[in-house]
Amino acid sequence: MEVILKQDVPNLGHKDDVVNVKNGYATNYLIPQGFATMATASAKKMHAENIRQRAHKEEKVRSDAAQTASKLEALEVIQLGAKTSSTGKIFGSVNNIQIAEALASKGFDIDRKNITITGEDSIKEVGTYEADIKLYKEIHAKIKFEVVSE
Repeated sequence: MEVILKQDVPNLGHKDDVVNVKNGYATNYLIPQGFATMATASAKKMHAENIRQRAHKEEKVRSDAAQTASKLEALEVIQLGAKTSSTGKIFGSVNNIQIAEALASKGFDIDRKNITITGEDSIKEVGTYEADIKLYKEIHAKIKFEVVSE
């Protein structure tokens, strides 16, 4: 029986794949659990149209992410202020939340969950560091930021 997967199924396929499975597996597990639908002629037409429309929308999102990545990489070093001791140690730490706030003040709305500090989880000393920003599936931007004493 041919089915169209609604979501990823381990050891079977990914979302939107059309796969052949045994009748019992499809009728007793995949379809009742909501993992798949039967691949009738009309369902295949709708599936093809949905994929075509999704590809068009995805291309726009991908181009927007690429433009944002180029703008981010063109930024100069972002400065983050932190309270420090006389030896240069930071009271607390600098993490992706502060980087997201600094980027928001520059006009970039980026979720903190998409920011990864390269090499470290949090920063506890004054200096220059690098962060990786995930904008879309495989589109990333690297920015440099400097932690300075307030």
